[in-house]
Parts: sequence; structure tokens; C-alpha cells
Amino acid sequence: MTIETGSHYPLRINELPTTWRVGYVGEFTESIEPGFASGEHNKMGEGVPHLRPMNIDRDGKLDLSVLKSVAPGIDARRLSVGDVLFNNTNSPELVGKTAVVRRSGDFAFSNHMTRVRFLANVLPPFAALQLHYLWMRGYFKYKCVKHVNQASISSRTFGQSVPFVVPPVDEQRRIVAEIEKQFSCLDEGVASLRRVRRNLERYESVVLCDAIAGRLLPPTATGWQTVSVQGAGDVLLGRQRAPQYLTGRFPRKYLRVANVKDDRLDFGDLETMDFDETHFAKYRLLPGDILVSEGQSPELLGQSAIFRGHQDPLCFQKTLHRFRANPAITTAEFAQIVFRAHVKSGVFRRLGSITTNIGHLTLEKFKAAPFPLPPLDVQKRIVAEVDRRLSIVREVEAEVEANLKRAQALRQSILARAFGAASQGSSA
Repeated sequence: MTIETGSHYPLRINELPTTWRVGYVGEFTESIEPGFASGEHNKMGEGVPHLRPMNIDRDGKLDLSVLKSVAPGIDARRLSVGDVLFNNTNSPELVGKTAVVRRSGDFAFSNHMTRVRFLANVLPPFAALQLHYLWMRGYFKYKCVKHVNQASISSRTFGQSVPFVVPPVDEQRRIVAEIEKQFSCLDEGVASLRRVRRNLERYESVVLCDAIAGRLLPPTATGWQTVSVQGAGDVLLGRQRAPQYLTGRFPRKYLRVANVKDDRLDFGDLETMDFDETHFAKYRLLPGDILVSEGQSPELLGQSAIFRGHQDPLCFQKTLHRFRANPAITTAEFAQIVFRAHVKSGVFRRLGSITTNIGHLTLEKFKAAPFPLPPLDVQKRIVAEVDRRLSIVREVEAEVEANLKRAQALRQSILARAFGAASQGSSA
């Protein structure tokens, strides 16, 4: 039987030992079955946990930290220990994440997940590791069908066209044991790196909050005062997007909340909206303007970044406040420290109104937020000291992120060796 692998399949099936069997996934399974949809669910733990794509992480493990539950009588399909759970619907980059069920419990699963039960000659952990490796290599990104906002792989396609390799059971057991031993060491290293990252985040928060409280430098109490944000500069809420503005006669690129990250702007996805000359003059961004998120997840409410210019003239939308510092009393760099500290300390969150998972920092609340104001010369010293300390943090963070990427590449390399893969490449 000839196996059609396609150009993106990473395993070298022609070089496998003669004792290994090669076929399609469906040849080695008892059943391949998607779960069920449910529009009625809760996060209170009432009913049966209903596993969804978010419950498989990028390392191929079940993540039960966030569970949605459904009424037990909706559907009888449940997971058992040893079932392999395959994410059949997600963004193209995430379709194919796979995990094995290792703990007992009454778990249902959504229609975006496929339950795979393998025959006795295939160990579930071996199967899950192999399928997750294919996801890591980006194989399912080319195998899935793209829809408007997501992608999917049907049970038929999964069972009848995804190649699968199976060594003897004893060899599977040795392979799984060795992979898990190496992954265990790798996980310890990754956990240490993540602890370092969390400590760096805490240190950054301390630096920012100390900076606006007068604790970062030797005592500098003389001349400090507290004004409102409105008292420190000009504040403007962005322009409302409405149908009457979308004539196409005055197209201008603009920034929205998705473009504002912590202390940086992302210009990779700019949208266009009509701004006639009057509105363009009002909402055009100038170098030194600070954009502050008006609507955001509660913990990120008030996230901000300084606009330092762009090749195109840019405006901004209603989801953002623009702050333009009064140069007689403050600078954009110091104001940015104040706003970042208010996010870290929860000032903006406390001022905001929180609805279901979304916070809003209204114009009036933002204007009234406290703005610690030392003399200009002290501000400049504070900005320099914050930059000095955080530049060290950024260097360490860059090294931590590089090592986390190396760990992911090493994880993929371990699996590549286990399954006799070809070149290792980058993960999805």
C-alpha cells in the first residue's frame, strides 16, 4: 500500500525500521468521534466539564485551569483515561494540538475536539506525542480547511489521509519513557525560566511604582505635588467609528486598542476610516503623544505607549485616549512612567467600570486620575534611572525568551529523533 504523505509531512517513512508499520490514522483506531456543541455553559463548576481547544496547551498537555461546564443530560459522550484528544477546529496555526487523557473524571468534550480511541497495539501516549509533533511541525496547517475566522479537519480527513507510524508495543513503551524523561528535565528548566520572567515583571512593577512615589532616587520631596491627568496635559478621546464616516472619500489609517501594547505600538495591522480635514486635524497623532487604552481586559486597562512617528499620518479611534503632555510641567517620557505604574498598581482598574471580562476607563475617569508631579529636573532624573534599570530587565527578558524558544526547539528535536523525522525546522 502506498502512503500519500504530501510535501509537508515531516517523517521519513521510507527509512523506518522494517518492524514499524505505516498506514493512516484510521487503520489503527477503534473510533474517531467529535464531541458536541453547547451554547449553554458556565464557569461555576455546575454540571460536567466540557473540554475545548483552550484545554490543550502548546506542549501537548491537558490544561484544566479554566473549565466550562454543561448540563449532564445534553449529551452522553465522555472521555476515558487513555483517550487521545485532537483539536479539530481552531486557527490554522493551532489546529492539531493533541493530548492524551491521563486522569479519570466525568469529562465531556466539544465539537471542536475529536476523541480518538486507538487499537490495543498502539499506546495512547505514543499516539498523542506523534500527532502533537505533526502539529508542532506545522503539518496540520496545510492539511486543514480554511474558513472565514478558523480552520478545521474533519474526522474523515483525519482518519483516512493523515499518515501514522507504529513500532512494536515494547518499542513504543521505550520511546515514550525516554521522551517523558527528557521532557521532565526540560520542563524543570522551563519552569525556572518562567519564574525568572515573573520575578522580572514584579521588579519592573516595583521600579515604576517607586518612581512615581519618590522612592527611586534619594529623597526628593521638595516641590512634589499631585495634579490630575487633565492638569498635566491635553486629553482627547478618539473618534467614534460610525457608518456615516465610512464614505471612502477621506480614508486615513488609524490606531485602535489592538495596536497599543505595553510601552510599544504595533503598526502591523492598521485599519482605515474616513477623517475629513476637520476631523483629521483634531485626531491626527503627533510625535510624543501617548495613547492609553480606554477599553481593555481589566488587568490591561489603561495600557499605554508613546507615539514617536510613522511613515503615514495616523489618527486614533474611540477605544483610545490621547494624552499630550504640557511641556511646561512634564514630559511624555515621565507621563508614560506614571501611566504604566497606574496599570501595574491597579489604579486604572479601580477607576474603570468592569463589565463581563472588559473594563472601560471613561474620559472623565481618566482625566481625574492622579498624576504625581515632581519638578522637571527631578522628572528627567527619574526617567533616566527608570530607563537604566529597565534596560537591564529588558536584556535579561530577551535572554529568557531566547532560552524559552530554545527549549521549544529542543522539545521538537526530541520528538523528531523519536519518530525518525527529517529536518527539524521551526514550530508552528
